[in-house]
Amino acid sequence: MIYHIQIHPRTYHFRQPAGTSRGIYTTRKSWMLTITSPDEPGRCGVGECTPLPDLSCDAIPEYERTLESVCGMFILNGAINYDMMRPYPSMLFGLETALLSFERGSDVLFDTPFGRGEEGIPINGLVWMGSYDEMLSRLEAKLKAGFRCVKLKIGAIDFDKELDLIRHIRSAYDKDSVELRVDANGGFSPTEAPHRLEQLARYDIHSIEQPIRQHQWQDMARLCRETPLPIALDEELIGVNMPSMKQHLLDTIRPQYIILKPSLHGGMHGAEEWISMARERGIGSWVTSALEGNVGLNAVAHFAAKMYGPHVSMPQGLGTGQLFTDNVDMPLCVRGDSLWRQGDAVAETAKP
Repeated sequence: MIYHIQIHPRTYHFRQPAGTSRGIYTTRKSWMLTITSPDEPGRCGVGECTPLPDLSCDAIPEYERTLESVCGMFILNGAINYDMMRPYPSMLFGLETALLSFERGSDVLFDTPFGRGEEGIPINGLVWMGSYDEMLSRLEAKLKAGFRCVKLKIGAIDFDKELDLIRHIRSAYDKDSVELRVDANGGFSPTEAPHRLEQLARYDIHSIEQPIRQHQWQDMARLCRETPLPIALDEELIGVNMPSMKQHLLDTIRPQYIILKPSLHGGMHGAEEWISMARERGIGSWVTSALEGNVGLNAVAHFAAKMYGPHVSMPQGLGTGQLFTDNVDMPLCVRGDSLWRQGDAVAETAKP
């Protein structure tokens, strides 16, 4: 089949600054891919390429030029060369999404109960970094909205104040009422991490993401052996794209969980490899978005429904659809603590 691809740069604007351990985001740059074919007039597929600055392994200065080359190779071959695209996960994710939506003629990428609008996917409520009062206010809003799993970004304020916030939650909600996850984004040093994990473990924390910075495999392996609460790897997986290296990482560190963001961790193809290898080793996993717009979020949601369905039980990290003032319209909505697909409308995403 003959394909054509159009690339449209797009900038999203956050409703409020999004604080992370790597700085504060106020805008988000994205590149939309629209696939068409003269062999299928009137049909199109849309995908989203959204690298994270200073984090994605393919957040390179010549991103758009490289994306044009990658799309040119796809058009020339008429298929995705997954091995060639391993170094470019955000580009691969966008291309995979566009091709799937083109082939299905819909934004429903896989046939699942979620895709048919029969089931929602449970999600965690995300509380961004901020002052104690800001985080408390955001937390209470999530609980009032009905979330039973809450993820706290920690590392922005004094650790004792963050413990106070967690203590406040547990004074009102036990672990059977609210599941607590925390994300340190590599904010602890290897020497202080064991004590901080012990302090957090007193409050029935479900898991902690990336307690120390990536590329410290032996320190992370020791933490995972000795930790009083489960550890989930996130940033650690970035740039580990070859199957042999994925196996080596999992066998060396032996985490309790891994967290997959297709835009960062090899597209859907690479994320599926990670999940399969983790399952073989008794390691749990879940999927989250990487601050994409709704086109990317929709794709991640359908991927999660495919990988963990037909009845997804573990909360996924998919509650980012309301982050932007100028997001793309998609038939997604949050009801209570679950993400649902509603209606049969296909998003009008081909516009720049």
